[in-house]
Amino acid sequence: MAEQMDSREMTRLVIEALEDKHAVNVKVIDISTVSVLADYFVIANGTNRSQIQAMSDAVEETLGKRGITTKQVEGYQSANWVLLDFGDVIVHLFDEKDRLLYDLERIWRDGKQVDPETFEEVRASEEE
Repeated sequence: MAEQMDSREMTRLVIEALEDKHAVNVKVIDISTVSVLADYFVIANGTNRSQIQAMSDAVEETLGKRGITTKQVEGYQSANWVLLDFGDVIVHLFDEKDRLLYDLERIWRDGKQVDPETFEEVRASEEE
């Protein structure tokens, strides 16, 4: 059974999983005030197909251990753009070329860019 987890904690776990696999240029956009799709987009890129798939696997495994499964996965085989939909958190993993091409940060500029480091504060406040 999935444990109750808010979207900030889910995002923190996603960031940790991506950092563990050496994701490049991790960005978080808070879209909660501009869309009903989700609360957060996490965007990152990898340097090759194998790394992007490993990043995807790590995110799914990390959240899966907490009982949270993907609602949808797109693009895993080609790994040019992998989309992992966890409901309140949507993860976009790109190769460098497609990240520049689709430029989600520009498209979702009405959302609020959040420093991934601030999600470490979630853990720190929980441990106090």
